[in-house]
Amino acid sequence: MPRAGLSKHRTTVLLVDDQAIVGKMVGRMLSTEKDIDFHFCQDPHQAIDMANRVQPTLILQDLIMPEIEGLTLVRYFRANAATRDVPLIVLSSKQEAQVKAEAFALGANDYMVKLPDPVEMIARIRYHSKGYINLLERNEAYKALLESQKQLRSRNRFIRRTFGRYLSDEIVDSILESPEGMMLGGEKRKVTIMMADLRGFTSIAESLPAENVVGIINIYLEVMTEVILKYLGTIDEFIGDAILVVFGAPVRREDDARRAVACGIEMQLAMEEVNRRNREAGYPAMAMGIGINTGRVVVGNIGSKRRTKYAVVGHHVNLTSRIESYTLGGQVLISGSTLGECGPILRIDDCMSVMPRGVREPITLHQVGGIGGEYGLYLPIKEEMKLLELGHPLDVKFMVPAGKHANMEGHRGTIVRMFKDAAEIHAEVMPDIHENLRITLFDESAREVAHDVYAKVTGCLSTSPPAFQVNFTFIPPEAELFLQEAAVPFRCRS
Repeated sequence: MPRAGLSKHRTTVLLVDDQAIVGKMVGRMLSTEKDIDFHFCQDPHQAIDMANRVQPTLILQDLIMPEIEGLTLVRYFRANAATRDVPLIVLSSKQEAQVKAEAFALGANDYMVKLPDPVEMIARIRYHSKGYINLLERNEAYKALLESQKQLRSRNRFIRRTFGRYLSDEIVDSILESPEGMMLGGEKRKVTIMMADLRGFTSIAESLPAENVVGIINIYLEVMTEVILKYLGTIDEFIGDAILVVFGAPVRREDDARRAVACGIEMQLAMEEVNRRNREAGYPAMAMGIGINTGRVVVGNIGSKRRTKYAVVGHHVNLTSRIESYTLGGQVLISGSTLGECGPILRIDDCMSVMPRGVREPITLHQVGGIGGEYGLYLPIKEEMKLLELGHPLDVKFMVPAGKHANMEGHRGTIVRMFKDAAEIHAEVMPDIHENLRITLFDESAREVAHDVYAKVTGCLSTSPPAFQVNFTFIPPEAELFLQEAAVPFRCRS
């Protein structure tokens, strides 16, 4: 929001915690920092009002509070216009991967175990606040530039330059042709929606410096944006490492679904370029999953006269996100409605029946391996996989973040067969198909090798005793090296 005198902006910290002693301790830590203003709110119900009043450049927020659950308060801060973009660090009494993942998914920027080391806390406050203050200053400078452009350039040229980063030139032209193109309002129409997301990125973000995390995202988004605009997709939103794209709005075409699928295939092929750049920059290789769905949604400009966003709203947006959540790295999964729109030009490599949340009956998802016709784009045919028995089974412990087997203590199991990015696990419980697991690896001496290996359950091999197959979605370097040495030749697919 606009502020006066941005060149003199001070770092302003707001701490929300129901314990007065925590407020006193954090205030004492920051009291020696003359350029940091500190505010403390003990009542979470007053947190939003206080934030609106003091206009913080950083929010510290406890996750365990009475009456208002911490993740709910994160959601409130992100829904509030004045704090939507303010950096937010959540504080917790212990490290919990699932809680971290949920906090980051809701918009938190960082996570610290309280009470943190003063030097570390001050360093993180300065890092996040500096980025936010720079953003505010750039926004103010940008507004001043627009003011001068009113005397030099037409409204249409400004819109073209502003929205050309997110929409194709052809779509921008269609908006400019209609004086009401930027008016608030919406309509129901059939569109094809794409959701793309990097596998295992949350774990990577926790283990790398912030500048490396941003570097990875920027490489990924730069490459993917070029592909999306090539196929006339409308980038609705960047959500961290996720991309929400719409085909069929604001301009509808007969080939919206086919262009969406072709775009998804080319995006997967473009991951080779993303990982080439990652390797050059010293970043880890990444893998991406893509979900595509077609259905009727509400599309249009939403917001206010001061701030407007072109968006899609409805059940099919949520369903697309659910479809994407079933993907493994390198996969493109589409719904039956998208398959029907595309016709026989698709190469379907596999099908699966799933029951996403919010859906009354199971739906069939189709794994696309390529698209013919005018596009001629194909992913490599997946080789037939045969798991090889290990000479020395590997002990593991896995946690199921949700569902009937959710248990923070974890469940014991043993990897008995493995090949490339898949493994067979015998365990004490049988997790649900498509469940995401966090796995800890142990060596033959029962010493922990790595605790942040992530995998998705892809098949049930036996219910008594429980045995299932997983596909790894993220393997840290130390775990990959251990698996290479302890098992058959192994490399996580990138």
